[in-house]
Amino acid sequence: MRKISLAIFCLMVFAAVAQAQEGRKLRAGYASLSGNMAPYWAAKDAGYYKKYGLDIDLVAFPSGNEGMAAMIAGEIEFLAIAGSTTASAAIGGSDVVSLAITTERLVSSLMVLPTIQRAEELRGKAVGISRFGTSIDTAARMALHHYGLEAMKDVMLVQVGAVSSGLASLRGGRIQGAILSYPALIQARREGFRELLDIASLGVPYASTGITVRKSFMNQRRDVVTSYVKSILEATARIKRDKPFTIEMMMKYFRTKDREMMDETYEVSVTKYLKRIPIPTAESFRTVVDELSQVNPKARGQDPKRFYDDSILQELDKSGFIASLGK
Repeated sequence: MRKISLAIFCLMVFAAVAQAQEGRKLRAGYASLSGNMAPYWAAKDAGYYKKYGLDIDLVAFPSGNEGMAAMIAGEIEFLAIAGSTTASAAIGGSDVVSLAITTERLVSSLMVLPTIQRAEELRGKAVGISRFGTSIDTAARMALHHYGLEAMKDVMLVQVGAVSSGLASLRGGRIQGAILSYPALIQARREGFRELLDIASLGVPYASTGITVRKSFMNQRRDVVTSYVKSILEATARIKRDKPFTIEMMMKYFRTKDREMMDETYEVSVTKYLKRIPIPTAESFRTVVDELSQVNPKARGQDPKRFYDDSILQELDKSGFIASLGK
């Protein structure tokens, strides 16, 4: 009798939790202020969340680490974040998985002081990143490796917080280089800082930005997760064909009236690198695993397919939904 009572009590608790979750708005986080986030903003601003029956609050986080902590704690249901942060959390035992990769390159640059002409001149100096374990951290290590330099040995990596803080730290002379994304790197160029390396131009497949959820949430409410993915797919189609709408939207989120800056951000982040069909690939996660293996022994030998689940996207592709959105 005692076991039956305990089982009934557990069912009542689970039912109460589920009812509470259904009674409040869903929350979707994004982990950086960059052009890569355009589809997630557009899904809100263009009404695609509501179109698919979702009432969602958008939550901004200064970096992927804070966003992932909120997801693990159950404070948010969806997170636009790098595959490296998702994989790192999964390796650590967290119940998270990537469902889509909307950007499959590290769309960022290594910006340095005007006095630095060659990568070798960074030896013994410091490069700013947002937080360790983020895609910005990965971008820094990838850039330094490209030049034969080793992070934390030849060049120090310094955590500066939000990506935009990297530019402020460069201005203040606290660091000699920084990994910046769009549009911050455009402003850095304007101020005379040198773009030492466009990291995306290396052509390395990398799960840079995508949709991450808790596996348990997807298993319990797959219909809701499918609706969220549909919202992002339709938002992606909209911003790729409607540049004026997207520019106006980005100006709002970046809090700027600089159309020239937004135009370049759009051409790079949306036209050039945003995937219309964001199905994750083993290649893009293999790069993630290889990079994580340099700093986390538990990542070595991990199967890249462990960190993503493309089943919802595959279903939407086979059903004709993605084709219906046009090219």
